[in-house]
Amino acid sequence: MLTSPRLAIFSPEGEWEVENVGVAPDIEVEFTTKLAAQGRDPQLERAVELVLTALEANPQRRVPRPAPDPRAVREPAANGAPAPDAARY
Repeated sequence: MLTSPRLAIFSPEGEWEVENVGVAPDIEVEFTTKLAAQGRDPQLERAVELVLTALEANPQRRVPRPAPDPRAVREPAANGAPAPDAARY
């Protein structure tokens, strides 16, 4: 039996899309069998390099930890035992 698709898709530009084409990479990285045999992953290495460069250019803003919420502070029991968890009661 031979079948064919009944639907087709088109791009936002109004062009027909072709099946099994995929998406062109933003950055091309050569992946050779020699590198794979060495246990290296050049795609991953390049991705990590790009992320580290982006983090260096846009460092994460450090937010100081706020003071403890007084509603969350539990007082120890008079006999020195830990206070019961108020959330359970």
